[in-house]
Amino acid sequence: MSSTSPSKAPVIVWFRQDLRIEDNPALAAAADSGAPVIPLFIWSPEEEGDWEPGGASRWWLHYSLSELATSLAKLGSPLIVKRGYSLSVLRDFAKEVGAHAAFWNRRYEPATIVRDKNIKGALVKDGIDARSFNASLLFEPWQILNGKNEPYKVFTAYYKAATALVTPPAPIGKPKKLIAPAKKIQTVAIADLMLLPKINWTEGLKDSWTPGEKGAKENLDEFLSGIIDDYVSGRDLPSVAGTSRLSPHLHFGEISPRTVWHAVKEIDKSTKGREGKTTYLKEIVWREFAHHLLYHFPLTAKAPLRPEFERFPWRNDKQLLKLWQKGQTGYPLVDAGMRELWHTGWMHNRVRMVVASFLVKDLLLSWQDGAEWFWDTLVDADLANNTLGWQWSAGCGADAAPYFRVFNPILQSEKFDPDGKYIRKWVPELAKLPKPWIHKPWQAPPELLRAHGIELGKTYPEPIVDHNFARQRALEAFKQLKAVPAK
Repeated sequence: MSSTSPSKAPVIVWFRQDLRIEDNPALAAAADSGAPVIPLFIWSPEEEGDWEPGGASRWWLHYSLSELATSLAKLGSPLIVKRGYSLSVLRDFAKEVGAHAAFWNRRYEPATIVRDKNIKGALVKDGIDARSFNASLLFEPWQILNGKNEPYKVFTAYYKAATALVTPPAPIGKPKKLIAPAKKIQTVAIADLMLLPKINWTEGLKDSWTPGEKGAKENLDEFLSGIIDDYVSGRDLPSVAGTSRLSPHLHFGEISPRTVWHAVKEIDKSTKGREGKTTYLKEIVWREFAHHLLYHFPLTAKAPLRPEFERFPWRNDKQLLKLWQKGQTGYPLVDAGMRELWHTGWMHNRVRMVVASFLVKDLLLSWQDGAEWFWDTLVDADLANNTLGWQWSAGCGADAAPYFRVFNPILQSEKFDPDGKYIRKWVPELAKLPKPWIHKPWQAPPELLRAHGIELGKTYPEPIVDHNFARQRALEAFKQLKAVPAK
């Protein structure tokens, strides 16, 4: 350790999924200390357990880190990038720069909780002031418990308890200036982390997103300036811009849930807008509920919360899985969603429910298969939310959809994409097909298909499964599961 006095020794701010300068408690605490601040990012994907960042997440991280580096440089202290095991890097780096403290914002995934606890203990033994802060949630996962001091498993009860017990603190501003360290420090170039794919499949992502704090603010402003007025109905229509599209920005910490919460609370809207506010704030708390569940039930990222589902007779059909992944199921709404996902790294939430139901109930392929595909292809791949969403769809998690709820992909399409606008965009081979046939092309008159150059089985697939048959098969499987007593 350096002999520099602690008051002047630098503070390391370890950035992870908090890639912003506003409402960043760790950065603010370091700036308030009056000491030099050294922002540090460590690329250590192997420490994420079974969930190393997927391809879409790595693409996003590259650009988000680049913007963060620019913002920090403007504040006066550049971002230092390192590779390696976090504890080794932090220990060596602290010695190199003579740091007396290391601050970071907490993460809540099972593997990182264990890692961070070990890191904090080791740094404290080294004589370093190691502190962590809450920057990514409104409520700590352990704050909201039921009357028996147990975690909640039903969202409605959790929502009532959380919003009654805790008022989310107001966001804090960004530091006006950071004191830079006295000496220049070596850093790895962000490009050298090789986060971008060697084969360029990211044009759709570039056209759809602006990673970073600026993009997050723009999305929030656009949402609050009008979209929220029609959020109650608009959020279910995949062909319209009816959602906030903040999920990847929240996952990477480019904007805090506190900032979003208070910005939504403070807007003065019409009665319709107020309904949108209430509904959207519930969605923010649903995100909190996901982290609450993963924290208290860490095995659920791989295993069902309801143990009887360990016996469920999931099928293992790689060919069917591949057709689902590529948007070649023969069901236009399902295929549109899967192609939107591949092209943009995102999928409308209503369509996520439809494609998930189709995988686990029409095809009887496991929710784990779906979760892994989403993990690799979503720019908002978040372990807690991904786990909750897939277990909800499969009926095996907290607050899950009942086993007899099987989304009909045709009815869902007719209800939420009535004119077929969403389908026409993502399934162009059907674009000229009029309604109602665009929702069920296999029922269209053959002469109509020929007139539009559509040949089922060649230009567009026939359905890979009959929905009515699949629904009955799924119901039988779920009923048998309920009939067999747990061991």
